[in-house]
Amino acid sequence: MRYLDRLQPLALLVMRLALGVIMVAHGYQKVFGGLHHFAQMVASLGLPAWLGYVSSFAEFFGGLLILVGFFTRVAAFAIFIDLFVAIWKVHLHNGLIGEPARPGYEFAMAAAALAFALIFFGAGSIAMDHVLRGGGRGASQRS
Repeated sequence: MRYLDRLQPLALLVMRLALGVIMVAHGYQKVFGGLHHFAQMVASLGLPAWLGYVSSFAEFFGGLLILVGFFTRVAAFAIFIDLFVAIWKVHLHNGLIGEPARPGYEFAMAAAALAFALIFFGAGSIAMDHVLRGGGRGASQRS
């Protein structure tokens, strides 16, 4: 079992990479392919239109931060809130699975679970957060 414990940084890296790629892809479509249109869609849900811009940039830039493991907990928190609102306002009424034309909330829920875990576990040791706070070789040899 200790062998598996030593692989926890690798597990956190896989979680970060999966969530980061998903969020960058979704955010990229919004930021570079129809930011104003997305803001109008958000306004049609009864939310302020400016939250559409915040959501788009949180997905894109938050995903980039999570990919490299920089400000991971803050970025994961922003993404978690973004996905929570997406589930609540867009996907919840479609059910867990939904239909091809009206997706359910299963995908957003899985991504939100990854973000939630990263809020509490952080980026792990294979991340910029770890390197920048002095967690290089010397720190791990001292413990």
